[in-house]
Order: sequence, then C-alpha cells, then structure tokens
Amino acid sequence: MSDDAAAVWRRTPALVVAAAMFMEQLDGIVLFTAMPSIARDFALRPSDVTIASTAYLVAAATFIPLGGWLAARFGGRRVFCAALMLFGLASLGCALSPDLLWLASLRLMQGFGGALMVPIGRLVVVRSATPAQLLRAIAYLTWPALVAPVVAPLLGGMITSTIGWRWIFALNIPIALVTLLVALRVIRATPESRLVLDVPGLVLCTVAVFGLIAVLELLSSGASWAAPIATGAAAVAVAVAGVRHLLHTADPLLDLRAYSIRTFRAANSSGVAYRLAVTSVPFLMPLLLQEELGQGPVTAGFFVAAVFLGNVGIKPATTPLLRAFSFRSVLIVSTVAAVAFLAFFAATGPATSPPLLWVALLLSGVFRSIGFTAYASLAYADVPKTRLTAANTLSSTVQDLGTAVGVALGATVLRLAFPTTAGAPQLASYHIAFAVMAVIAVVAVVGAFRLPRGAADAVRVRPVVSDP
Repeated sequence: MSDDAAAVWRRTPALVVAAAMFMEQLDGIVLFTAMPSIARDFALRPSDVTIASTAYLVAAATFIPLGGWLAARFGGRRVFCAALMLFGLASLGCALSPDLLWLASLRLMQGFGGALMVPIGRLVVVRSATPAQLLRAIAYLTWPALVAPVVAPLLGGMITSTIGWRWIFALNIPIALVTLLVALRVIRATPESRLVLDVPGLVLCTVAVFGLIAVLELLSSGASWAAPIATGAAAVAVAVAGVRHLLHTADPLLDLRAYSIRTFRAANSSGVAYRLAVTSVPFLMPLLLQEELGQGPVTAGFFVAAVFLGNVGIKPATTPLLRAFSFRSVLIVSTVAAVAFLAFFAATGPATSPPLLWVALLLSGVFRSIGFTAYASLAYADVPKTRLTAANTLSSTVQDLGTAVGVALGATVLRLAFPTTAGAPQLASYHIAFAVMAVIAVVAVVGAFRLPRGAADAVRVRPVVSDP
C-alpha cells in the first residue's frame, strides 16, 4: 500500500466519525431554533420544550461510560454501527411525536445512541496521536463537525417556516443510513474483551445526574420548594456515595484519579464552567430574538449562525495561537471575552443595533472556538498513554454533562425570572439568564489565572514528522 493510500485509509474512519458528529450537532442546534414552533404546537412555553434538548444531552453524557464498556465487550465497529441505527430510528420517532413527553423520551434514545457513537471514534484518534500531534489531530477530527452548527440555525429556520419542525428530525435518517453503510466498509473490527462493568457505579452516577436535572425541572415548574429540596438532597447523597464508590473500587466506571493531574483537573473543572456558560448562548439567543424582539425563525437562525461561523472562521488559527502563546494566556483572553459578551447579551434589547448584535455573536463564536480547543488539548496534555482511555471517558462525560446543565440551567433561570403577571415585560427574564451565565463564566476566568505559566507546554511543540 502506498503512503498516500495508507494516509487515506487512516483518515476515512475519522471522517466517518466526523459524519456522525455532524449529524449529532445538526440535530441539537436545529432544535434550538425550532423551539418556539414546537412550543406552539404543544401549547407550551418555549422554555418548557428545553426538556427535549436536555434529555438528549443528559443521556449522551450519562451513558458514555457504558458505551466504552460495550465497545470493549462487543467491539467498536459493532457498537458504532448499532448506535447509528438506534439514532436513526429514534429520529424517526421524534418526527412522529404527538406530544412533549413522547418527544423527550425519544430524545433520550437518541442520546443513548450519541453516547455510543462519538466518544468511541474520538478515542481512536486521540490514542493514535503523539503529544506533539495532539493539537492538530483534535482540530482535524472536529473540523467537519463545526460545519453543522453553521448550517443548522438557518436550515432549522427555513424548515420550520416552510414544511414544519418535524422534518428537522427526518434529516437524520438519510445521514445515519449513508454513514452506517460506509462504516460497515471502512471501520475495522477490534478485538473483544470481557471487561467487568461497574454496575453500582453506573446506577449511582445515572441516578445522581438525572436527579440534578430533575431538581432544575422542579424549580422551574412552579412546584413547592419542598420537592426540589428533597430531590436535591437525595441527588447529593447519591452523588457522594457514587464518588466514594468510584474512588475505592478496583475497576470504576469513571476513574476520578485523573483529577490528580493538574491540567486535566483545570480542563474539567473551570473548563466545564466555561462550557456551561457559553453553550447557553445558542439556546437563549433564538428564544430572545423570536419571543421578545419579533424576529422569525429564519432571521433568528441567521443570527445564531454567526456564533458558529466565528467557530469555523478562527479554527485554522487555533493551533498556531496555542503554539505561539501559552495555554494560560489563551485561556485568560478567551474566558474574559466570554464574560464580556455574555454581559453584552444581558443588555440586548429592541434598541440594540442588529449589525452590532450579529458581530458580537460572531466574535463570541471566535473566542468560544479558541477556548474549546485550548481546554480540549489541555485535558490530555499530561495524561500518560496508559490512562488515556479512562481520561477520555471521564472528560467526555464531564464535558457533555456541562453542556446539558448549561441548557437546563439557562431554561430554569429563564422560567424562574419569567413574570407571572399577564402583559408584564418579559425581556428582563432573558437579561437575568444571560447575567447568571456571565457570573458562571467568571469561575473560568479565575481558573485560567490560576494555571501555571508553563502548563501543557509539551503539546505546543511542533511535530517532527508532518501529519498525513
């Protein structure tokens, strides 16, 4: 096999995983733009429909560790293909949903499929890269997936305005089918191993995570304070029991010992606060534009697309930036920018210049991309090869959970701040939600300043051999 043919063979499985990521990202972002339309069909508030997005994100985060075990037990190729089938079938069910409960339940199925699809492929790419190649490898894998969020808001707006939001889910079916057919041809079978599944750890983690989301839903549902307090106390107790179990069992579901590595700890603590805050923007902004500023789905999609256009536009420069400057410097600038833009969005109203708002969203996307790339690379910078599998599973779970909590928390703050008096101004509710996210982003700023100046310098070195 020639060198060029070998390079193509190595790239093809990564492109298959990228296609799965494209489908997953497209599905999630499109739904944000369509929420007001879905809410009208189900006679609900737009923020109530958030459970459809949260259900997917929470399931994807919670079942990532189970996906790792299934891949080891039954083979990555087999599990990846089964996940594609499950995702496509769940998408069909979502398109036929008669109510929000049905939609949220099928989104849980999609989330389970997503938990099996993406992390398995990501691990293959990470494990094959040397420390010096890690920045470029991660950028190479995520590049195709960045296109989906740029297309999704406008596509969602156009579909919602013309043929209806149900067709948004129908888009996943042909993508899943084509990706499945290619995956069956290009992804090689991997050896199976009889790993022990940490069932108590899985149960404890699942109950704790769903308990946290249940607290947020109860807080925003108008229930008495007794219910969320009791649920929260139970979730905390289960979480504490889960941490104790994970630290003291021989083969834990999640290896929390990776948090002893300083750079990993920073990426998965203050980095989660950063992710939680900035991922709320694509959820809150289309609601603000459509519900309070009088814009239609297509226009709202045009504005939200600016965030992801900024992501893609800066992507070629993220690796050179991290090679030219320290991780600490890049993260300080990125996190401070996040706070500044969230504060700007907290003051957005009818008097805000539309071109200025679009540019602000574009620039927020630029710094969002730089921050995400920096945190993703920082997480694995000092992790030994022998611990990469466990670290990847833990990091994927924590990061995806941060995204889910960001959306759920944004919706909770929005509904709590929503006026109960008919005809009362509602714009302030969105201002409060963005302000809360800005405060959360301050945690990431503090974490960035606390990083050592030479943190993760090993991955800033240029590779000796050029990447294929």
